[in-house]
Amino acid sequence: QVQLVESGGGLVQAGGSLRLSCAASTTIFSIDTMGWYRQAPGKQRELVATINSRGSTVYADSVQGRFTISRDNAKNTVYLQMNMLKPEDTAAYYCNALYIGFDYWGQGTQVTVSS
Repeated sequence: QVQLVESGGGLVQAGGSLRLSCAASTTIFSIDTMGWYRQAPGKQRELVATINSRGSTVYADSVQGRFTISRDNAKNTVYLQMNMLKPEDTAAYYCNALYIGFDYWGQGTQVTVSS
């Protein structure tokens, strides 16, 4: 069982930055892949970025070059640095962990970007 707690969401103007954090209840060194997903009203949940235990990352085309995912194994925390935010980035952002074949999700944190 893995519990994930997100923080760092909020309201920001277009062009601004936010950093999301995801704290895990277990050592993330043992978690193969962690990631961030987002869901806007009326839309399906979509992948934003993932990072595996070897540090390899994957980004959605829409955030490539603007967002950076990282993990701090000592703090059992994954981060999402979001720069040059756009109104279309507005969504609830969810942390995900793939651990021993199971998907775990956080409760989500809201990001709202005003134009």
